[in-house]
Amino acid sequence: MGRFLACSKFRTTILVRQIRPLLLAAIITLCAPAAPAAEPRVLDAIAAVVNDDVVTLFQVLELTNALENSLKTNYSGAELATRIKEVRIRALNDLVDRQLILQEFKKMKGQIPPHAIDDRVNAIIREDFGGDKSAFMRTIAAQGLTLDRIRKMEEDKIIVQAMRSREVKNEPMLVPGAIERYYNQHIQEWTTNDEVKLRMIKINHGAKPAEKRKMAQEIREKIVRGADFADLARVYSEDSTQDKGGDWGWVKHGDLSPQMEQVFFRLQTGKVSDIVEMNGAFYLMLVEQKKGGTVKPLKELRKGIEAQLLQVERQKDQQEWLQRLRKKAFVKIY
Repeated sequence: MGRFLACSKFRTTILVRQIRPLLLAAIITLCAPAAPAAEPRVLDAIAAVVNDDVVTLFQVLELTNALENSLKTNYSGAELATRIKEVRIRALNDLVDRQLILQEFKKMKGQIPPHAIDDRVNAIIREDFGGDKSAFMRTIAAQGLTLDRIRKMEEDKIIVQAMRSREVKNEPMLVPGAIERYYNQHIQEWTTNDEVKLRMIKINHGAKPAEKRKMAQEIREKIVRGADFADLARVYSEDSTQDKGGDWGWVKHGDLSPQMEQVFFRLQTGKVSDIVEMNGAFYLMLVEQKKGGTVKPLKELRKGIEAQLLQVERQKDQQEWLQRLRKKAFVKIY
């Protein structure tokens, strides 16, 4: 049912077909929203001309309606306007491409067998309406649609899918070393986050830096001689983890300042750090455990990377094909 709800805001629309470019400026039809009555009325104007066919504003809004509603919950003002504009431009270009593909199919005198369309419509009834055809018919009627219109919409989808597949039927080839280069360039994606189980003592007591450093040095010497880090943290540390013996738990990259990370990620397990001075305080750190930081080998990732790169190449081929169609066509976007 979800794929039909996007148009439910609109009671009527006039879809204009085969309108000559010189007449376009005069064609503006009205599309009145069903509810609420106080909302502004929406003009269904010409958004683009593709040879002798047009793409209407209503068609664009039909595609973007759900996403625009989502954007309105997260943005407002100029930011919202910018994002809605971007969404509508993308939708309009998709509709232009779709129209070019349908026209190319028509030039080829292609035909879609009726049973293929039947299968698509039956799948909608089965998946979205639990097999209840009556509920399906009531829903499309409430939206001003007919079964013939739905069949035409599904036929167009089949055509677009078939034409896109036809243009990339030859499997693209990857240049030698492409997989290895991609793996090396994205090495962080294949690396598990390294973490350390950290304890820390913060010394900020004393009027002068020399006094703080002296206390930190004395504490460090006790730890080196065998005193328990956690016990000393409970006595001397001056941060929120004092009662927990300076226990910061598992810490990963980005949790603490880069200056601290440079120290504790390089520390050997069980070793106390040198004194670290930062923002007027002095710190001692102890790494109790380490985990992560391993890199998945290429042999485990090769198939996935290859599939991803091949998909990029297919998309490139499709874009080049669509650009060729545009060059041969009259396309005007308003």
